[in-house]
Amino acid sequence: MLLKPWDELPEYMQTEEVRPYYESLRRKKAQLVLKRLFDIVVSFILIILLSPLILLFSIWIKADSKGPVFYRQERVTQYGRVFRIYKFRTMVSNADQIGNLVTSKNDSRITGVGEKIRKYRIDEIPQLFNVFLGDMSFVGTRPEVRKYVEQYTNEMYATLLLPAGVTSLASIEFKDEDEIIERYVSQGRETNEVYINEVLPLKMKYNLEAMTSFYFIKEISVMINTVVRV
Repeated sequence: MLLKPWDELPEYMQTEEVRPYYESLRRKKAQLVLKRLFDIVVSFILIILLSPLILLFSIWIKADSKGPVFYRQERVTQYGRVFRIYKFRTMVSNADQIGNLVTSKNDSRITGVGEKIRKYRIDEIPQLFNVFLGDMSFVGTRPEVRKYVEQYTNEMYATLLLPAGVTSLASIEFKDEDEIIERYVSQGRETNEVYINEVLPLKMKYNLEAMTSFYFIKEISVMINTVVRV
């Protein structure tokens, strides 16, 4: 998980807005190595321990509605690389074609099983495979689809210096994101517009602060808080 040399970063990341975050992380090479080792070891152990639960929910999802067990969507991670994120499918199989890329609380595309497992974030469990493979980390900025990354300011691109995360302080603070979006939508605003102009900038404030104050031990605290609060 060591950082690339500055001149090897994507050109759109080689800006004065990104430079302070890069220099801050560059001074913490040992912390970054520890972060990656933790991701590999813990994700492998959890995949083994949770395999019966993964099988159980796979059967339940297949029995509840037509479509694959897993939802795989292209997201953006470190240095702007595109990968496919794994989630348990919680919506109808063609959800991306019949609605927005973000969901509100009462989204009609959510299945019966999906409503239950989304409530407790169980749909995120398959991301353990993304963590093990290095596409994601346990803690980091949640991966966005390319459409929303294209709306980033120059400073926001600093979050792409590290792999995307399963959880973060922003994830905890915005655990009821779908309800927040629903309040704006009920006022006649469009879902994507609300996310880009209202939700994303607020989440990025937390994410950018986490970049400047990065320490491995703080990430353990974020993981514990995620379990307790989310």
